[in-house]
Amino acid sequence: MCRSVFALLLTPFFPFAAWGDEKPPLKAGIIGLDTSHVVAFTQTLNNPKSKGILRRVRVVAAYPGGSPDLPESKDRVEGYTKTLREKFGVEIVDSIDALLSKVDVILLESVDGRPHLEQVKPVFRAKKPVFIDKPVAGSLADAVTIYRLAKESGTPCFSSSSLRFSPGIRAARPEGKFGDILGCDAYGPCHLEPHHPDLFWYGIHGVETLFTIMGPGCESVTRVETDNTEFVTGKWKDGRVGTFRGIRKGKSDYGAMVFGSKAVGPSGGFGGYEPLVVEICKFFDTGVAPVSAEETLEIYAFMEAADASKRQGGKPVKLASVLEAARRK
Repeated sequence: MCRSVFALLLTPFFPFAAWGDEKPPLKAGIIGLDTSHVVAFTQTLNNPKSKGILRRVRVVAAYPGGSPDLPESKDRVEGYTKTLREKFGVEIVDSIDALLSKVDVILLESVDGRPHLEQVKPVFRAKKPVFIDKPVAGSLADAVTIYRLAKESGTPCFSSSSLRFSPGIRAARPEGKFGDILGCDAYGPCHLEPHHPDLFWYGIHGVETLFTIMGPGCESVTRVETDNTEFVTGKWKDGRVGTFRGIRKGKSDYGAMVFGSKAVGPSGGFGGYEPLVVEICKFFDTGVAPVSAEETLEIYAFMEAADASKRQGGKPVKLASVLEAARRK
């Protein structure tokens, strides 16, 4: 029996571990060292004891980036850069072009969504598959442009909150213990950042939870806001209703109450970063995005429509109208 076949028989649950020298890991580069995600992701991917698909990708280089007008960015770059260089041996480069010459795939991790469009343009020109961390952009118009450029260049691209792949939330999808999903009330922290639409900054986690469970198809949104709470109601085209409660005071957590054809009950909450990293590795290996561009843009249209509803005193706003306006910009 040849060595490669023997190895596969010994590793039925971790087939990628058998590749060895036959299929070396993809070299990943990071753009933006101003979020804790860069440490968490690198620690998972560069762990010598990693198994299965996690062995398929290794972080080898990074471009620090950073936004000088955003404390959550500029105050973190130095520390995370030092950690990646000294703890994980990641090469630090001084430009995105230099990064692209050294890697196969890209993790766009800049915590500030505003520079994402300009940062990803050279990635698309180089046709390097890219995961864009939340928020995908600093505006709906930029998000639309990013996905248009990805399609035009033929570059695999996706974005997602880690909550989408948390086991308890995935288990609440249709055909699980709840049966058909008839409604969902999702919740999560919702701190605001003045440079971004209100829900883009942290509300994205709860809104992505809502869409993970409900699926796409939301037509209109209404929003109620107080100093401590956001409450956004979405009406789906099939008559279902889903809500997002954004929390700014008191105990804060992630999750949802799910209303199904078989049961009513809570979903699970945040399940760590590894489930997302596994999906990123699958994406880099296959080029197939686990979340469609259409669904991601609907999620960001939901949040943009919530801002429009706020400006109009809580009136319903159609997602189609904000998407149309974004495409004209």
